Amino acid sequence: MSGAIRQVTVRGRVQGVGYRAWVEHRARGVQSLEGWVRNRRDGSVEALFAGPADVVADLIAACRRGPSSARVESVTEEPAGSDALNLRRPGERFSVLPTI
Repeated sequence: MSGAIRQVTVRGRVQGVGYRAWVEHRARGVQSLEGWVRNRRDGSVEALFAGPADVVADLIAACRRGPSSARVESVTEEPAGSDALNLRRPGERFSVLPTI
């Protein structure tokens, strides 16, 4: 896999408002994107996006807005290694993972 791999944490009113499903829908709509999304017990949403740098950057920019029912307060991002993709379910390009 070439390109960018970024781990993103989104804070604000992002659980119970369809944010995780919104990320999944957006990510699955981009053939060149891989990764996962999950809720965290602290109320944030965490995601990993891997793909062409411009595609990853565009999805992160969209995460800063989120769905209309969400209130995004902050988005932090950092580089991640390809081993983080191993959290996906076998055979899936993009997975929704259990809450941690």
